[in-house]
Amino acid sequence: MSGLGRSPHSDVVGPPSTLEDWSYDDAFSRHRGLISVEEQEQLRGKRVAIVGQGGVGGIHLITLTRLGVGGFHIADPDRFELSNFNRQYGANMRTLGRNKADIMAEEARAINPELHVQVFEAITPENVGALLDGVDVLLDGIDFFSLETRRLVFGEARRRGIWAITAGPIGFSAAWIVFSPTGMSFDEYFDMDDTMDRADQLIAFVIGLTPGASHLAYMDLTQVDPRSGRGPSVGLACQLCGGVAAAETLKVLLGRSPILPAPWYFQFDAYRQRLVKGRLRWGNRSPSQRLKRRLMKKHLARLGWKL
Repeated sequence: MSGLGRSPHSDVVGPPSTLEDWSYDDAFSRHRGLISVEEQEQLRGKRVAIVGQGGVGGIHLITLTRLGVGGFHIADPDRFELSNFNRQYGANMRTLGRNKADIMAEEARAINPELHVQVFEAITPENVGALLDGVDVLLDGIDFFSLETRRLVFGEARRRGIWAITAGPIGFSAAWIVFSPTGMSFDEYFDMDDTMDRADQLIAFVIGLTPGASHLAYMDLTQVDPRSGRGPSVGLACQLCGGVAAAETLKVLLGRSPILPAPWYFQFDAYRQRLVKGRLRWGNRSPSQRLKRRLMKKHLARLGWKL
């Protein structure tokens, strides 16, 4: 472990000035004892798709880059703005107005100059296949309210036999669910289909993601505006999401266990010091979840939600 001070005889080593000075083995050598040399080489050959490069997606990219994952397909059509500064890794005065995916690709390559990164903008039915070509895991960094894109990429991942993970920053917590390509699907778990209107889909998503709802004890839902896509969000929750999603991704990529896919769900609330963990046998179709969805819809209507 490094100390707070520096020995007067210690050498100060600057950053590698060229790619020839770069060493993958040295860069990730401190993983030994947690990740074997053989496993590290496996990670070097893996590729992860991350849709969204904002609050959660950008941290997913950096966290997995620092784990030594060797390739990424990333996507985000948006540009950094001032309101992103409280939580998004790439948001600062130098990046205002620049595309999020381009900036985050630069940040990741600055950590690992041999990294393979393919950048996409908006994901559509026409390019979702290219996004997932050769990918081992899909990570969800999509804006909370963009359910059409979320359903598109999760559905395509399942068709291709790819594990998929969603982790949402809810209040001061991280809520996450892992989807096996052979287990319960995204639409099955959330009880979501094309016949539902947007309000019902959003309610199904939040109720399914957080069955324990530990955040409701302190979150002011009047500050949520589904029309503009704005709501309470803090950087510490995005950091929590990056950590738990990376741990799940690591297990998938290296074939480790245990992995508890949907209908298992998890929410860790750092503010309330609570871990909520459970298994919904029928997902959102269970009687308790359907009741919660009805009550939430009535509550949001009283708050003036208009979708």
